[in-house]
Amino acid sequence: MRVVLDWDGTVTDPDSLRITLDEFGDPEIFARVEGRLVRGSISFKELMEVEFATMRTPVADVAAYLVEHVRVRPGFHELARAHDPVVLSSGFEELIRPVLAREGVELEVRANRIEEAEDGWEIVWRDPVPCEVCGDLCKRRSLPAGPVAFVGDGVSDRCAALAADRVFARDGLAEWLDRKGVAYERFDDLYGVAAALARGRARDGGAVDSRTRTTGRK
Repeated sequence: MRVVLDWDGTVTDPDSLRITLDEFGDPEIFARVEGRLVRGSISFKELMEVEFATMRTPVADVAAYLVEHVRVRPGFHELARAHDPVVLSSGFEELIRPVLAREGVELEVRANRIEEAEDGWEIVWRDPVPCEVCGDLCKRRSLPAGPVAFVGDGVSDRCAALAADRVFARDGLAEWLDRKGVAYERFDDLYGVAAALARGRARDGGAVDSRTRTTGRK
């Protein structure tokens, strides 16, 4: 079973995209559009494009700030060594890879990219086609083929979590899955995720988790 990790708020603690917007974006716009996303009156694509259009700081400077201030959640190194997870993020490769390099960890990263422009950052979407399930730009089609254990925390993780065979969730994702009545395993640190995966592997003798669903992912 392939392990897939969200980045912001799952690996990073605190959420590195939130730090980026708080420090370098427009906090007023951030507060206004985040509420609209929760109410369902704006898409995730619209949210991200509005928020990051307020960014004027060079990407390299923001990345350097994150390297200095962002920490990874306890257990990340152990999980990375044991499972070689894929990092699947709605954030940006340019802000993820420098933190991985600081940690001395090499992992596959599936994320969006940034193009700098005079009127703000422009997002180069990794998968620019709306999902046939949720209707928004999401992570579902970027999941690896085969059985997946997905680890996430936020709104952008919802559709991928529904497509996964095993789900570890915290914060807003856990609350949403509770409302939906979807099974998941709650986590606080990544030590717990690594331990649960090890127990499952020992119990099943390497077999695929029995909760496999039809995902619609490629």
